[in-house]
Amino acid sequence: MAMVEDIDVRSMQHCETTALGVLLRHEGIDLSEPMLFGLGSGLSFIYWDSKAMGFPFLGGRVKPFELTRNLAAALGLELLIRETTSPRKAWQNVAVPLDAGRPVGLQLDSYHLDYFSTKVHFGGHVVAMYGYDEQNAYLVDTAPQGGAVSTSLAGLARARAEHGPMTAKHRSFTITAPSSPTPPPNRIIPAIKTCADAFLNPPIANLGHRGIEKTAEQVPKWLQRSSSPQDDLPRAAVLMERAGTGGALFRNLYRDFLAECAQLIDSNHLRTGHTLYTEAATLWTQVAALIATAGESGDAKNLAQAGSLLHDLSRIERDAMQALSRL
Repeated sequence: MAMVEDIDVRSMQHCETTALGVLLRHEGIDLSEPMLFGLGSGLSFIYWDSKAMGFPFLGGRVKPFELTRNLAAALGLELLIRETTSPRKAWQNVAVPLDAGRPVGLQLDSYHLDYFSTKVHFGGHVVAMYGYDEQNAYLVDTAPQGGAVSTSLAGLARARAEHGPMTAKHRSFTITAPSSPTPPPNRIIPAIKTCADAFLNPPIANLGHRGIEKTAEQVPKWLQRSSSPQDDLPRAAVLMERAGTGGALFRNLYRDFLAECAQLIDSNHLRTGHTLYTEAATLWTQVAALIATAGESGDAKNLAQAGSLLHDLSRIERDAMQALSRL
């Protein structure tokens, strides 16, 4: 049995930033969720569809764990990552730091966690673990999943061992802050520019602003694309608004990050980016509502309207990122 003392179990909206918040606060660094997300250059866009998929997926952030790597690099943190195919070694990788009084981050498949409200396979889920006893693991997950929660050790082992899309081999990680960490304001501009450059210059057409433009062309066909639109379209809308995104496909988080930055840095480019992402966040929530309504009503007019808004969003976000790249 081990329990890390003085753990701050505050939870947030998104899984990876929630886990990072727990680990960083234990190291004496307390940042808001938008700041964690922004310093990790977390914003992105992907339109993902293939013949093997039942329905397309819209993603609004960089791939799982990239945010953690980016944030550690930005703040000069020591990020120690362990992976293994051995369940026994995987448990040691978690128990040793916990026994030494250090919380551990885990990447796992949320399907096997006892407390998880929606039973779907998602191999990119991240939690912070701060203790265990003979039966249970004690975790911090997002606020919608209950914050400070527990799951059986058997369920945790299954979640960590799962194979499939976005899974990692029993990945665990710890963070150590240097004695004089990089002050976050010094890292804001590089983090914003990294994010903007990736968004403006995507290597393929389904990423970044080009991906949003592609989505604008595809969404009007979604009633035909789905074998069960009354299920698939409302589910897509829920994933955009409520599946750990903070609303508006992570655009609310990035808007709030830019607002926080504008308090620290006097820049017209930053203010322009914030104004445009405020507009974009509102429009993404409208797009999600139109997609849900189209699925419920079967009326394609809603999807045509969503497509029109997505054309606007591609332009608005491109303009925002062009402004931010000039910082």
